[in-house]
Amino acid sequence: MPVVVEPDPSLAQRAQGVLPPGSHTVDSLEVLRRWLDQHREEYAVVVGAGVPLDAALALTEELQVTHPTVSVVLVREQIDTATLTKAMHAGARDAVALEDESTLTKAVERAQELTRALRGSSSVSQAGRIVTVFSPKGGVGKTTSAVNLALALADGGSRKVCMVDLDLAFGDIAITVQLFPTHSIEHAVGSEESVDADMLEGLLTRHENGLAVLAAPSRPDTRERITPLLISRILRTLRENYDYVLVDTSPSFDDATLTALDETDECVIIATLDVPTLKNVKVALETMDVLNIARGHRHLLLNRADDQVGITVDKVESILGMTVASRVASAFDIAAATNSGTPIVLANPGHPASRAFTELAGAVTGEPIGAGAGDADAPSRRRGLFRRGRK
Repeated sequence: MPVVVEPDPSLAQRAQGVLPPGSHTVDSLEVLRRWLDQHREEYAVVVGAGVPLDAALALTEELQVTHPTVSVVLVREQIDTATLTKAMHAGARDAVALEDESTLTKAVERAQELTRALRGSSSVSQAGRIVTVFSPKGGVGKTTSAVNLALALADGGSRKVCMVDLDLAFGDIAITVQLFPTHSIEHAVGSEESVDADMLEGLLTRHENGLAVLAAPSRPDTRERITPLLISRILRTLRENYDYVLVDTSPSFDDATLTALDETDECVIIATLDVPTLKNVKVALETMDVLNIARGHRHLLLNRADDQVGITVDKVESILGMTVASRVASAFDIAAATNSGTPIVLANPGHPASRAFTELAGAVTGEPIGAGAGDADAPSRRRGLFRRGRK
């Protein structure tokens, strides 16, 4: 799918509205470069009008060398002869006026046709991975951890990440990031035989840090109408269109959770340093062994992991029979960031908790996370969130 680089959120949203479903937006050239490194199958880059012309032309020349099968479509407020000449000399496939949205759509379609010809029609996109976050005990900070992990995985927009809230009775992913959805998974009820990317695109709510959310129903009684088959087809469809699909679950082995675990590539287990939670996690791991769920692909996150409670990391690893992938200490900053609607990974990338979530993201992906969310040297991203439900 094409990627739009545009620092102005309103222009980015406008461009994405005339591009194919699943198109992605990033807000800087740095994030774009990381995106292209992650997505070698990309066929088109739309350089928005908010990118200065000199920077846009330099990027176009660079991509001719580093990504020769990627077509660059340059969008400017106005296209005159001088601008068109410079764009063509730099190697742009098309130059389009900002107001000419139909021409932009056609330019991207031509770019896709050209890439197919250059690469051959047999090339296919790489399937994404499903990451399920689970704890058998409530109150351990599972949703807060899931949101911060998702943002770390998104790495400032260099990966496409979708969160699915499968705590169907009391899910609160959307409110955690202060999004107010107009649609939720409830609106897919009865669509088991017709789930596709276009349908799901209309149910997602987005915010500007490259994260999409499929929200839980607004009423607990709706969960009875959401079938395992529907959940399975939603997850499989999202996997085809996102790099990572991160699923937040209820604290029990209900039908929704078991369905998600059946589809899972990587499973993150959340535990805290108290005896009841560790006992429940031990039983849950034994159950997962019996069901052969994510064996060899489990990652243990210790949340509120304070040394003063008398249970050491070594003791936890001995009890549970698995190593700790990452640990997050208790901190007022985490709760304050969550309550403000800007999770700690965004509010303070250099915070120890942010580094812990980035470490966990690296364990899940099997590769280092770049200079986006969670990087200690990255600037704080206190830019707020889009608080508008997607129509």
